[in-house]
Amino acid sequence: MTSMHFRSLLIALACTGLAAGAACGDSTAEVGGGGAGTGTGTGTGTGTGSSQGGGSSTGGAGQGGTMLSGGGGQGGIAPPTEIAPCANQVYECGDLIDNDNDGLLDSQDPDCLGPCDNTEDSYYPDLPGASGQNCDLDCFWDTGQGHDLSCYWDHHCDPLADTSNPTVNPQTACAWDSGTNGPVGGEMFPPSPLTCDESFNSQPQECLDSCKPLAPNGCDCFGCCELVPGQYVWVGSVEGSTNNGTCTKASVGTPSFLEDCHPCTPVPGCNNPCDPCELCVGKDTLPPECYPGEGGGGGGGGAPQDCPSNQQACGLPGQDPCPSGSYCITGCCVPLPG
Repeated sequence: MTSMHFRSLLIALACTGLAAGAACGDSTAEVGGGGAGTGTGTGTGTGTGSSQGGGSSTGGAGQGGTMLSGGGGQGGIAPPTEIAPCANQVYECGDLIDNDNDGLLDSQDPDCLGPCDNTEDSYYPDLPGASGQNCDLDCFWDTGQGHDLSCYWDHHCDPLADTSNPTVNPQTACAWDSGTNGPVGGEMFPPSPLTCDESFNSQPQECLDSCKPLAPNGCDCFGCCELVPGQYVWVGSVEGSTNNGTCTKASVGTPSFLEDCHPCTPVPGCNNPCDPCELCVGKDTLPPECYPGEGGGGGGGGAPQDCPSNQQACGLPGQDPCPSGSYCITGCCVPLPG
């Protein structure tokens, strides 16, 4: 792909995301799965069920219940039972403490996107060497910048990094230069072997093996996530003078959404898109057609969400906590990073 074609594709993706986000940014209607326990969702109507999901919910007759861990929701979800370390370190999202006093523990908290997350009040992980205002990136979801240098991306490569409009800029200090397409990196890390074009389209296999399994559903390997349909934002967004994270679950649907969570262009070379029957960042319930049984109201048994065959489903009312050595991330028990 030529640089011109690459930039045209990026701009088209970015514009599509912004347009879609504007149209659906205030939408919060959700549908859950019906069932025993307690749970809440947004939308209209009240219903009960007898299998998966919450027993009482606003979100559609006969449905109900929301997930936790990278999504949101309140009651009926099994809390984690063990400390979840990240490469032999324990951070706020794995310490079995409700650090932000919101009544939600670690993987139950929608602002926790994995054990390598040291904040329960925003998506920004706040790890040593975390990206903050740096422009070049490696894997967003592991133990911090510099841990996995097989993944390469740079905010300079994103056409949304336009310093003339900081509300549509993943990082205001990382201006996109439309006249160059040199190697990714060089600010915090040595220049990578990949250009912007190459890193956008194809990440190394080592990156796909080590980082992509940690990326929550709906996110790429570099923290660009689809929090509302069609609108990708960088969950590592920070306030420039304090370096504090600004993108939170509570930001979604508010007038300040695209100021707190800066828009970004997802990198298809290492992306984990949100599939219809997956729980995802920004999508904490499943549509009725994902549930077994007549009418999509449950009753057929088994977990409704899609997970890899070797991963236990989690995060909906009535489902067990993840086994030792794993962490509930967007509805699936993902092995802890080493």
